[in-house]
Amino acid sequence: MATSTLPVSGSTGISKADRKVIFASSLGTVFEWYDFYLYGSLAAIISKQFFSGVNETTGFIFALLAFAAGFAVRPFGALVFGRLGDLVGRKHTFLITIVIMGLSTALVGALPSYASVGVIAPIALIVLRRNRVDHARPGHARFSVTKKSGSRAGPTLKNRSDHPTVMRCP
Repeated sequence: MATSTLPVSGSTGISKADRKVIFASSLGTVFEWYDFYLYGSLAAIISKQFFSGVNETTGFIFALLAFAAGFAVRPFGALVFGRLGDLVGRKHTFLITIVIMGLSTALVGALPSYASVGVIAPIALIVLRRNRVDHARPGHARFSVTKKSGSRAGPTLKNRSDHPTVMRCP
């Protein structure tokens, strides 16, 4: 029976500052994907609440298109907030994007239904879904923690180009 040991956390070569960056980046990724998970899981309910003015199938397709709006604006958010991060600092920009995403998610829960306000409800939903932002500029480091397939080492820190690395945002 073969046994393997993982190195002690102090001998990994990752500094305390790097761990802080990894934690903050992981937290941002969790917030971001949790919102996508919530909306995707509730798409059938959202379609009945916000797109009830059309038949059920069309309403569901519209709900999925509103879901896609969150993904469609990510490159534009990366350009805007990536540049902002270069100008004022990534920490402040990261916090701004987390607040925008959190408020958008919370406000979706507070929106009135189609039955209450008519066509304003789906328009407001799509506007809030478009507030999904990505805060890394193309070609710049953005941390995300992913599981490498076939790896027993667990999560691996990756940058945009999907090369496993440990990097710090400037």
